[in-house]
Amino acid sequence: MGYTLAVLGCGTMGIAVLSGVLTSLETRSARPLPDAAQAEPPSGISTPTASQVLDSAPDAALPARFIATVGREETGRKLRRTFRDMGGLGESVEVLVASNVQAVHEADVVLVCSKPNVAKSILLEDGMAAAVEGKLVISICAGVTIAQLRSWVPESTRVVRAMPNTPCKIREGMTIVTPVADAFSRALLLAIFTSCGRCRFLDEKHFDACTALAGSGPAFVALVLEAMADGGVMMGLPRVEALELAAQTMQGTGRMALYGGLHPAQLKDSVTTPGGCTIAGLLTMEDGKMRSTMARAIQVATLHAAGLGQDSKK
Repeated sequence: MGYTLAVLGCGTMGIAVLSGVLTSLETRSARPLPDAAQAEPPSGISTPTASQVLDSAPDAALPARFIATVGREETGRKLRRTFRDMGGLGESVEVLVASNVQAVHEADVVLVCSKPNVAKSILLEDGMAAAVEGKLVISICAGVTIAQLRSWVPESTRVVRAMPNTPCKIREGMTIVTPVADAFSRALLLAIFTSCGRCRFLDEKHFDACTALAGSGPAFVALVLEAMADGGVMMGLPRVEALELAAQTMQGTGRMALYGGLHPAQLKDSVTTPGGCTIAGLLTMEDGKMRSTMARAIQVATLHAAGLGQDSKK
């Protein structure tokens, strides 16, 4: 028997994570368990893949019942339709409106996906302390620290902080999770977050930088992608083809770094021939300080992330 997972404030990221879990569970049940000799090899320099985790995880570490909560009835209707349209396990998701305490009372594991400034009010609702007693609470609220979370729940409640990003929607996300001591909780967390991409355990002191790099990173990468496509259009390529070339080039290069374990400098130098067009373009980018500008963007976003979820000072 698996556990009951409640997703509080099931918006964009909640849907992304829950959809990944549902899809991975359906995939697991549809295929035979591999022999050790047939097991999937480690995926580059990252943590295990979803198939590795789910195939080896005990049934108790996998969710069997799903509850999602929202604040408004209209949002609830849309969410029910979203999961119904998924088919399969999606149809089993129970959507509750303005019923966070009820959802937590019936759950074993709680995933808090609300906006950072709403998390406190949810966890301090009347009756929530008794409902969350002794359970595992996972927060994906940017900027809300473990110290804050612990101050809002009973001492017996275990608290974990996670930071997924938007590519979780297509199961290509990157999630950072605070370390846990026991193997069962680690297996449970990996089963959730490898279902929608890659997962790493890092100390909380790194979370603001992770929020900037992985959380804000898709926006930074999209800006570079758009600029590359614009350059192609300027030189005569049709917009659709220019975007496809740029996106696939970016995706392929990223996969070479992940699966091949190659340093970006190695990838760059392997394309750069003496006196060629690549070095000419690279020097133009260096003239525009693209390298330092991108690095500074991560720095500034990290500093800003530190203020998210904190009470504003007036």
